[in-house]
Amino acid sequence: MTAPVHAYFFGYGSLVNRDTHSFKQAHPARLNGWRRTWRPTSLREVAFLSVTRDEDGWIDGLIAPVPDADWHALDIREGAYDRVPAEHMVDHPLPQRPQIAVYSVPDTHQHAKGGDHHLLLSYIDVVVQGYLREFGAAGAQHFFDTTDGWEAPVLDDRAAPHYPRACRLTGEERDTVDAALDRLGVQMRRA
Repeated sequence: MTAPVHAYFFGYGSLVNRDTHSFKQAHPARLNGWRRTWRPTSLREVAFLSVTRDEDGWIDGLIAPVPDADWHALDIREGAYDRVPAEHMVDHPLPQRPQIAVYSVPDTHQHAKGGDHHLLLSYIDVVVQGYLREFGAAGAQHFFDTTDGWEAPVLDDRAAPHYPRACRLTGEERDTVDAALDRLGVQMRRA
């Protein structure tokens, strides 16, 4: 019998797409009291997908064990983010009540909106593909509905993805992404 894992993190972006990682013990979960937002920062030209507190909000995602319970290594990988305790805000299927954290870009890194910060279509594709597979069409729509910051331009890098873990979408998945971005009225830029 395997010993229970006591340290998990909540993923709400690319982690939801199981093709982008090797976390075999990832489980669907819900984070209450938060919503997603695109955060422009001084750290890079591409906006980070982050979460911000919203008392009435909730988002679906996956929880996964912290590799070797090594928070320090995960903190380094998530360098632009702060690790925020969230076990009391996460609904999940696990029988135990493990430590769970969510990573959020702190206000100190936030850059003024506007400027040259953009979103990568290849990253949006990966995230939405994950939501379609894990939570269906309603889950993908909820992703778009509960994410702020769509006023930033989207760089269409599908032909030559800038995102290192880009995934190939089916025609239906691509149509879902394109239709949602069109409804949001996002400004598309060519790569």
